[in-house]
This record gives sequence, C-alpha cells and structure tokens, in this order.
Amino acid sequence: MSASYFFKASRHGLVHHKAHAAGEYKQNRTMASQSAAEPWLPWLSKAMNSIYLFTASDQKTILFPKTVFGVASALAGPVLLEGNIPHLTDILLRIPLVILWVWVNLLPFTIDNQRQPLSIIEDRLNKPWRPLPSGAISVKNAKRLMLLLYPTALVISLRLGSIAPCISLMILGYIYNDLGGADYSCIIRNVINAGGYTSFASGATIVASSPAVLSDKAVAWFFIIAMIVSMTVQMQDIPDQEGDRVRGRMTVPLVIGEGAARWTVALGTLFWALVAPTFWEVKVGAYVVPVALGSLVARRALLKSTVAEDKLTFKLWNLWMVSVYLLPLVKRLSE
Repeated sequence: MSASYFFKASRHGLVHHKAHAAGEYKQNRTMASQSAAEPWLPWLSKAMNSIYLFTASDQKTILFPKTVFGVASALAGPVLLEGNIPHLTDILLRIPLVILWVWVNLLPFTIDNQRQPLSIIEDRLNKPWRPLPSGAISVKNAKRLMLLLYPTALVISLRLGSIAPCISLMILGYIYNDLGGADYSCIIRNVINAGGYTSFASGATIVASSPAVLSDKAVAWFFIIAMIVSMTVQMQDIPDQEGDRVRGRMTVPLVIGEGAARWTVALGTLFWALVAPTFWEVKVGAYVVPVALGSLVARRALLKSTVAEDKLTFKLWNLWMVSVYLLPLVKRLSE
C-alpha cells in the first residue's frame, strides 16, 4: 500500500467524518430551536384565546353591527357625506380597516371594564368563561395589556383620521369603568352606552368613507341613534340582573322593576321602528324590516322571560339596530 493511497483514504475519511459531524450539529441545532420554541406555542395560543375572549361578548353587539354601520353609511354616499366621496371599490377595500379600528378601540375598553374587582365578581356569575374569572390571565397582566393597547388605538385612529371618536371612547370608558358611572345611575349608564354606540358608529363611518366628511344630516342621524340606544339598550341588563344585583349596579330593571323595564324596551323599540324610517322619508316598503324586527323584539321582551330567552332577545335587538343602520343606504338606493 503506497503512502499516497493511505493519504487519500485518510483524507476521504476525515471529510466523511466532518460531514457527519456537521449533519449532527445541524440536526441538534434544529432540535434545540424546536425545543426552545415549543414552550412558547401554548403560551401564545393561550394569550390569543384570552384576547379573543375579552371581546367575545361584543362581537355581535359592537364589532359586527358597527362595521356594518360604517360600511353602509359610506355606501350611502351623498345621503350622509360631503366632499370627495369614495367609490364602491375604495369602500370595500377599507372594510378590514373599519374592523381594525372598531376592534382596537373596543379591546382596551373591555379589558378595563372586566379587570375591575366588582366586574370579576359579576362575571363569576354571568360570564365565568371570561379570561379574568377563569384565571386565564392575571389582573396585573390585563392592566399591562390595556395600557399598551390605548396608545396603540390612538396611533391607529390618528393614522385613519378617526381620532375624535377614539378620544371620546377613552373618556366614556374612564367614566364608565374607573369612575363607576355605569353603577350608580341607570340614566347615566344608558347615556354612556348611547355615547359609546354613537362614537363607534361615527368612527367606523369616518374610516370607511375617507376622505369624505360627515354632513349635517349625518350628525342628526347619529343623535337619533344615540336616542334609540339610550331608550332601549336596557334590554341587555334584563338577563344580567343576578350579577348586577350582587355588585350593587343600578340598572333599569333593578331600579324600576323588571316588568316596567320590559315595557320600556317594547314601547321604545316600536316607537323608533316607526320614527327612524320616517326621518329618512323612505318608501312604505322600507318600513317593513325595521317594524317587523322591532315588533319581534317588543313581543319577546314582554312574553319571553328566561335568561336564555332574554339573551336571544338582546341579540335580536342588535339585529333590529342593524336594520335601522341600513336606512340611509336604503334611502340612497331608492332615489
């Protein structure tokens, strides 16, 4: 065996050994990276689930209806807007931005509301699946998340041109949650709710219709929306009486009695089911859906009284509100 042959064989073995070692090193690094990442996956999943659950109850009452309101108002065009009114394609492309604006302003408000000590007590009875009563997140971490989200909402709102409704929601949220404005007077509670609904509605409209501006007719319409909410939103408090009673919250059904509260919902809904279409001077056919849904809500408010039935009635109330939100668009389509 020659020396050159021995040298070549040795060099071949060394190269093979290095390649094998490099393969093992790469495999070990991959496994180490996966092991390091795996503990974060359950935490991330849990965190995302908690964020979702903070606003889960408001998907059908705030996020979806206000997105519909904003988009429908933008589509109503000159009925509500002035200036450079966007085209249909531009409005549709802004739907994700509308959803983002509503959600990013809704999330810190709900966290602030649910982190209050009395709210946690109430949620243990009414909504034990929420992140704080279920122990999915601590009060301290919830507050940290809230403090991070409020500046985020401001920056996004400033970028989207809807800063005034954002600031309005922050002020109303502070009064509602931190000053107890929702607890000590059913009138103040309903007025704050009306202001919140209107702020979300106007903000969504501004985002959806940019760069147009709201007309005087739109301002009057937002006032009517506020009046509708302030007179009928107590439907949401009827199924929550047990928790509200425990925390000493002065809601309409606890102040004037459940029976009287049901009548205020029924009469208020029927009244505005007629007045809102009249405000827009729509054709008779446009009265059908708001009046039909309003009549259904009124009937259920008076005749259905279990907690499950009342929760369904409140969902139907929100559906009725959506039919009201669509009236400006109906007006434009009929012209």
